[in-house]
Amino acid sequence: MKTLWSDKAKSLKPYTAGEQPKEKLVKLNTNENAYPPSPKVAQAIMQAAADLRLYPSPDSDALREEIARHHGVSPSQVFCSNGSDEALALCFAAFFQNICTGDSSWFPNVAAPFKLRTLDVTYSFYPVWADLFDIPLDIVPLKDDFSVDVKRMCGARGVILANPNAPTGVALPLSDIELIAQKTEGVFVVDEAYAAFGAKSAIPLVSKYRNIAVVRTLSKSHALAGLRVGYVIADEDLIRALCTIKDSFNSYPLDRLAQAGAAAAVSDTEYYEKTVNKIMDTRTDTIGALYAMGVKCLPSRANFLFIKCDTVPAKEVFQRLREKGVLVRWFDGKRTKDYLRVTIGTPEEMQMFLTALKEIL
Repeated sequence: MKTLWSDKAKSLKPYTAGEQPKEKLVKLNTNENAYPPSPKVAQAIMQAAADLRLYPSPDSDALREEIARHHGVSPSQVFCSNGSDEALALCFAAFFQNICTGDSSWFPNVAAPFKLRTLDVTYSFYPVWADLFDIPLDIVPLKDDFSVDVKRMCGARGVILANPNAPTGVALPLSDIELIAQKTEGVFVVDEAYAAFGAKSAIPLVSKYRNIAVVRTLSKSHALAGLRVGYVIADEDLIRALCTIKDSFNSYPLDRLAQAGAAAAVSDTEYYEKTVNKIMDTRTDTIGALYAMGVKCLPSRANFLFIKCDTVPAKEVFQRLREKGVLVRWFDGKRTKDYLRVTIGTPEEMQMFLTALKEIL
């Protein structure tokens, strides 16, 4: 049935997203924010709806300005996209695909594609994009404790690293991120999808290192998973490369409603800080309760936990939790099959999870 497919389409193994259940469950499997977005978001979207007959700003000017103000950078250092996944995909194309010879390239006189360095346990979309864009990967294993081997991440031509890492939640200190940047010949993409929940951001390093591109999303930190807004903060030259790829594919990536709602969310700093702090407080309480039950938990700087139950296999715990109305995430990988990833929900949701888990164990 694939006779009309291209060879590339036939060869791909697409990313598998977390389940979106139709039945009513305590949904702790896709790292959505536990709380609704700022009330200002709906107000901004309603106002923007009056002009839907018109095309949106192709460069998301107002949103870029708001993001720049929030992070203390120039609007020319900001690129907006349909979620961070689109931003990351465009980074693969703009920075890592088919490096060619020429004085203007990152690597003059290098004709062959180089290997992109990343981790063996990390965001599972990275190898999918690498396959899509024909970019070979140089895989560095995490240490036994799931921490990053920083020395082995240094010295590459290109690096992509999630910080905090997913699905582990473990974060590197800013000094290690800076060391990798210093020792990366080409672009170092830092995926900060979860950095708002306690990790140190690499955004301050953008002014020092022209090869750092920091990718962020409003899905988790600002509770806008349903609106699909991401962005990149980087040197102006890297932003121009992303714009070149974007304008060669889709010159209107963000619609009017998304631009307006996202700008309103970013501007409401007080609401953002309040909800993020509530999630971090609930994370601390949950970790304490898990340890009291004898459940191991990796140190997390994300809005989720990576836990291990020694007495019952993780797959069985996953299945039995679902039977009790609680949905978490289990990854069938060699190094991850003994762990569960659990999103931090509201205190009430986490209590339901803990009660169900205690009954299983």
